Amino acid sequence: MSGIIANKISLHRGRKIERVRKLRGWTQTDLATKLGISKQAVSKLEQSENIGDEKLTEIAAALGVTFEGLRDFSEEKVLYNTNNFYENCGVSASNIVANVENIQNPLKETIEMFERQLEATRRDLLEIVKQNITKK
Repeated sequence: MSGIIANKISLHRGRKIERVRKLRGWTQTDLATKLGISKQAVSKLEQSENIGDEKLTEIAAALGVTFEGLRDFSEEKVLYNTNNFYENCGVSASNIVANVENIQNPLKETIEMFERQLEATRRDLLEIVKQNITKK
């Protein structure tokens, strides 16, 4: 039964839009402005399980990602890519992996923790980039 729930969550396109929006650090109002719709319309989109490919393409463009990237988005892929990216940059993301693997909280709390970890990692990366720029 948990496989059914996990599969249902992974297919929920509205939640994928919400996750990508939050990873970009945008509010619903920010995305609404990019799409030329109201904040309430964005909220409704993020609650929708089924969003057509044409609309998803428009939303992906507004978010600055590919249609395929938004359609196939999953936290697992973000974690994998983030881990590989930071390892190749000399920054260890093992603390993120360890925290995610050891969490036994409900899904919502896990996602919130993951988003906080990503934000902290994003800040660390920005600091490294700034330091490299000032060295040049």
